[in-house]
This record gives sequence, C-alpha cells and structure tokens, in this order.
Amino acid sequence: MSWVIAAPEYVAAAANDLGGIGSTLAQANAAALAPITTVLPAGADEVSAAISFLFGAHAQAYQALSAQAASFHQQFVQLMSGGATEYAAAEAANVTPMQQVENLVNAPVLGLTGRPLIGNGANGAAGTGAAGGDGGWLYGNGGNGGSGAAGQAGGNGGSAGLLGNGGNGGAGGAGAAGASGVSGQAGGSGGMGGSGGLLYGLGGTGGLGGLGGNGGAATTAGTNGGAGGDGGLGGRGGFLFGDGGLGGQGGDGGDATGSTNASGTGGTAGSAGNGGDGGHSGWLYGNGGNGGNTGNGGTFQASADTILSGAGGGNFAVTGGNGGDSGLFGMGGAGGNGGNGGAGQAAAGDLTFAGAGGDGAFGGNGGNGGFIWGNGGVGGDAGDGAAGGAGTNNFQSYAGAGGFGGFGGTGGQGGLFGNGGNGGSGGNGGDGGGGARNGADAGPGALGGQGGSALLFGNGGAGGDGGATGTPGTYSDGTGTGSVYQTSDGGGGGDGGFFFGNGGKGGAAGSIPAGFMAPSENGIGGTGGDAGLIGNGGDGGAGAPAAQGGIGGLGGSGGKLFGTAGAPGPA
Repeated sequence: MSWVIAAPEYVAAAANDLGGIGSTLAQANAAALAPITTVLPAGADEVSAAISFLFGAHAQAYQALSAQAASFHQQFVQLMSGGATEYAAAEAANVTPMQQVENLVNAPVLGLTGRPLIGNGANGAAGTGAAGGDGGWLYGNGGNGGSGAAGQAGGNGGSAGLLGNGGNGGAGGAGAAGASGVSGQAGGSGGMGGSGGLLYGLGGTGGLGGLGGNGGAATTAGTNGGAGGDGGLGGRGGFLFGDGGLGGQGGDGGDATGSTNASGTGGTAGSAGNGGDGGHSGWLYGNGGNGGNTGNGGTFQASADTILSGAGGGNFAVTGGNGGDSGLFGMGGAGGNGGNGGAGQAAAGDLTFAGAGGDGAFGGNGGNGGFIWGNGGVGGDAGDGAAGGAGTNNFQSYAGAGGFGGFGGTGGQGGLFGNGGNGGSGGNGGDGGGGARNGADAGPGALGGQGGSALLFGNGGAGGDGGATGTPGTYSDGTGTGSVYQTSDGGGGGDGGFFFGNGGKGGAAGSIPAGFMAPSENGIGGTGGDAGLIGNGGDGGAGAPAAQGGIGGLGGSGGKLFGTAGAPGPA
C-alpha cells in the first residue's frame, strides 16, 4: 500500500509552469536559428569555407537536439497534466465513499460520547460565548470558542483527543459605554484555550479580554470607566508532547469623566485586565506558553466644559500572565509584560483635586524550564506609572500624585541542566502634577524582578533593573515641590547550579530626579547570585548615585571548590 499523498492543484500548477518554460525555450531557439546556421565565410579561401561549414554543421546538430528536447519536454508536461487530472478524478471519486465510511464510524461514537472518533470540533458562534467542540477521540483539533456579547466572557476552546491541537479561546466582549451619569461596563474575560491531544498537540491560545466601556457623561460627579477583561488562560500542551498555549492579552480599561460641578468628584478610569497565564507543556517534551500581556489602564475623556475635579487614571493591582512550566524537557514560557497606568486629569475648581496617575501593571513571572533540561522563562517587564493631573486654579486646586511603577516579573527556574531566566525590568514612576496649592509627590520606580536560579548545571539569571522614579510637581508660585518618598532597587541575580554555574548579575537601581535623595533602604543595586561548587559569583548591580544616597549591590559568592566572588556594584 502506497503512503504517498498527492495534491492535484500543486501538480497542475507545476505542469503549467513547466509549459511556460518550454514556450520560452522554443522562442529562444527560433530566434537563434538564422544567426547560427548561416555563418558566412570570412574570406574566399578554403579554410574560411571549412570553418563556416563546421559552424553550420554544429548549429544544425544543436537544432536537432533542441527539437528532441522540446518533444520530450512537451511529453513530460502532458504526463504531469494528465497525472493531475487523474489524481483530481480519483480524489473526487473517493470523497463520497470515504465520507460515508467516516460517518458510519463517527455516528455511533458521537451519539454515545458527544464527540466524534475522527474530526475537528465545531467552533462556537460569534457573539454567544459558546465553547468550542472537542476534537475527535483519535484525531482532530478542538474548535475555537465563540466571542462574547457586550461585557460577556468568551467561550473556552475545545480539547483534542489523542492527536490534535486545542482550540483557541474566544475573545471577551467589549463593555458598553455608560449612559449619562452611569459608569462604563466591564469588559468580558477571554476564554481558556483547549488542551492538546493525549499523545501530541499544542495547547490553544487564550482569548483576548474585552475593552472596558467608557463612563457616561458627568452629572454632579464624574463617572468611572469599566475595567478591562482578563485574558484567557493558555491551554495545556499534549499530555506527552506539545507546547502550552499562549495566555490571552488583557483588555484596556475604559476612560472616566471629570466633574464639572464644584461639589462633585472626578471619576476613576478602569483598570486594565490581567494577562492570562501561559499553558503548561506536555509531560515529556514541550515549551511552556508565554503569559499574556496586560492591557493599559484607562485615562480621562476630554471635555469642552471646564473640569473642576479631575478623573483619576486607571490601574490597580494588575499583573501580566505567568509563563507556563515545561515538563521534563523544554523551555519555560516568558512572563507577560505589564501595561501602563492611565494619566490623571487636571482640575480647575476651588479646593478640588486633580486625578492621580494610574499605577503600572506588574510583569508576570517566567515559567520553569524542563526538570531534566531547559531554561527558565524570562520575567515580564512591568508597566510605567502615569503622570498625575495638574491643578490649574492658583492656590485653590490640588494636583494629583504620579502613579507607581509596576514590579518586574521573576525569572523562571532552570532544570537540572539549564539556566535560570532573567528578571523583568521594574516600571518607571509617574511625574507628580503641579501648578496649584501643592506640588504632588512623584510616583516611585519599582523593583526589578529576581533572576531565576539553576539547579545542578547552569547559570543564574540576571536581576531586572529597577524603574526610574518620577519627578515631583512644583507649586504654582515655585516655592516648593512634592516629595520623593520611595525609589527602586535592582533585582537580585539568580544562583548558579549546585555543581557548576555562575551566579547572575544583580540589576541596577532606578534613577532618582536631580536634587532629591533616596530614602533609607532605597536606591540599592541588586545582589549578585551565588555560585555552587564551581563557578563565579555574579556582580552586584549599580546603585543610584552615591551623592543621592545610592548603594551598589553586593557581589555573589564564588564557588566553594573553585571560582571568584562577584564584584560589588558601583554607586
């Protein structure tokens, strides 16, 4: 029995291309016929005549060979064209009986178990949030989940049977905008990706989180924006072999409105949706899925009217998805990145407040590498805090504080043979607003993520750099500013493997605005990772400038049998 599979459409296309080549060659031979067969003698002597005769004889022999080659080429093209026709006819003839056999086998299995023996699962209808159907018990991919209606969750992807990929999760529905005086609706969560087949298959991708709805028009008070929906979880890879699915991205938060009434307060923009975790891989081999990124926090809606109390930017306690773990062999998934906070809105009323900047989202943690072999996933980078709104009514309104930067994600652990993942960078703090009764405080930069450690043989991951601290706002008369009450440190490097491996380098502390000092225990570079028996310790990370109170990180210890200690970081 032959296991060769032909695709008739490709064979027919190849025959057509070959026919075009033959036509081009025939035109070239015809154009060369006269010049090469009628070479005139250079003179009247016998030698010139003999040379002319020799060229002519060669030309005639070439033309005879060209005619034979053209005939063979034409026969070959006809053979390929005929083969494509025969393949197509055989395929068409086999469709009906093979379909009948498939239906005969699938019908009782479908009736008894609710899923076919062979075949793909059905996709969920759009706008319903219905789950995708499961793939066949022996072979088939899971169906994709349907997208959600407004503010509703997307459907989960269907799972595969023995062989096949999991279906993708459906996207969450976007939240509806609020009516006048009403907050926006939250976005729906994305559906979870389906699992891969028992023997082999890829996990499905998690669905996207829906966007948060914008707040309605302000009445006495401003209105809030709806939160973005969370991204769906990535599906697990096949039980034995297969990569985990990607986590879905979180939706953006909806925008808020400020208050145009002196007795009202501004609304708060919606927080972003969390990123979905990446799926774990198959037990024997496969890579963990990457975690999904978060959305961005909502901000404020522009208004033609004077805003007396500003809306606050969105984002609070939002995190990127964690990377999926590998099984025995494979790489850990990367953590998802954090989104940025939304900007705060300015205020112009008497004794009213501008909106504070939203916080940056945290980066997700990297997944662990395969237990026997594999590197840990890198931690996700965090989002930045947003600037606070300004007070525009001299000495009457209060400016908003800058948002906090998010923490960087931790790097995943390496396997018995493998390196730890690098930590993610911390987010930058937002600038404080200024221009009124106060200068608002700056948002602090955030800690860089810890580098992942190796187990037996491998290097530790580097620590993530800390985020820069924002600049405080200035009073409207220039007599003072807000404060810097916290700054960032660098993340520590991961430890090297027990038998062999170098420690990871510590991350650098974030910068501090000129003219300000780092508070106690702040502005410190990350500590370098320690080596095991053999290896060098990681260098310490750079601290903030010594003149601003920064301290370099300590170097890691060298190997107990052989190796040097890491150098301390500069300040």
